[in-house]
Order: sequence, then structure tokens, then C-alpha cells
Amino acid sequence: MGIVNIDDDLHDNLRRASTVSGRSINAQAGFWIRIGMLCELNPHLSYQELVARELAAAGVRPAPLLAPSP
Repeated sequence: MGIVNIDDDLHDNLRRASTVSGRSINAQAGFWIRIGMLCELNPHLSYQELVARELAAAGVRPAPLLAPSP
């Protein structure tokens, strides 16, 4: 494991995003890196498709959607 130097603005955005997503700063950076690599390797897939594939590969099953209340 190594150290990666990023600019202060990106670090601030990383810190804010990690708070919203409930991840540590390192986990958020890892998520962004992984998704970025997947986007470059699969330019024909949308972000939602990539995340759905990652969740399926991890064995996560989506919860059924609830019908809207009248």
C-alpha cells in the first residue's frame, strides 16, 4: 500500500463525499478509483450498469420496489 498525493480541492471533495456515502475517506477514494477504471474499460456501460454489475458480482440482490401509496 502506498501514498497517493492529490490536490487539496480534490481531497476536500473526497472528504465531503465520504461523509455523505458513509464511507471512510480511503474507501471513498478506492470506490472512485474502481468506478473510474471500470468506466474506462467499459465505455459502453452507464454508471448505473457498472454499479449493478458490481453489486451482482458481490452477491447483493436488489430489494423489491414498493408500490407507491395512493
